[in-house]
Amino acid sequence: MINTLIMARPKKRLFLGLMLASEFLVALLLYGFWKITYPGLSGIYEHLPAVLGVLMIVVSTFSLGTVCNMVLAMRGFPYLPMFRKYSYELIRLLFPIVVRVGKIFGISRRQLEGSFIAVSNLIFLKCGIKVKADRLLVVVPHCLQLASCPHKITRDPNNCKRCGGCNIGDLMKLSEEMGFHFLVATGGTLARQFVKQVKPKAVLAIACERDLMSGIQDVYPLPAVGVLNIRPNGPCYNTRVDMDDVKKMLEKIIID
Repeated sequence: MINTLIMARPKKRLFLGLMLASEFLVALLLYGFWKITYPGLSGIYEHLPAVLGVLMIVVSTFSLGTVCNMVLAMRGFPYLPMFRKYSYELIRLLFPIVVRVGKIFGISRRQLEGSFIAVSNLIFLKCGIKVKADRLLVVVPHCLQLASCPHKITRDPNNCKRCGGCNIGDLMKLSEEMGFHFLVATGGTLARQFVKQVKPKAVLAIACERDLMSGIQDVYPLPAVGVLNIRPNGPCYNTRVDMDDVKKMLEKIIID
């Protein structure tokens, strides 16, 4: 029986909606902080409250603009690259708040991470990032390999015998046909070492929500796109991936 961890495709509006709510909450907290410290600030320098207030307004407005740009991109409008780096920095800062706000509405962290990946993929594609196959690195977790398989494929996936028991053989075949670099990683350290060695222009990662979210942010400014794995036996054990999803993403990224 298929495990409930195989979920419906994450909805981008879930993460973006809670990002907007978190922005509003932070703006209220900043205003409260400004209001409380006003007397002390004016005692230091009479114009200091005004300077601090203007700075808070500028930061809040730019942050709100960043989230609104993601919302508009979801609706089909162009995504402005100037917001891309700030998007990930903003997500780093607001995600703990987003998780807490989500709990109020009964939304799990995993759902939010999945929604973030959908938003991040949207940003990637809206920025029109395309690379040649030999400048693309595809990274997959070692749990994609069948647990009972005796062949060690981390660092060298060519050790795969392509028995059909897992998706590693399928991905190896695709790598040979299309020409992209392929790595089976045991963790983020090995993946980062391989990135330094290969020096790709983009990364396609296959993993669970948590690992994809942290990985996409860790490799920035290297552009990365993610495909969620499938966990019929629970996390980190005999996972799989929808090869059609992988092929569709590769077709959007790779140029001749």
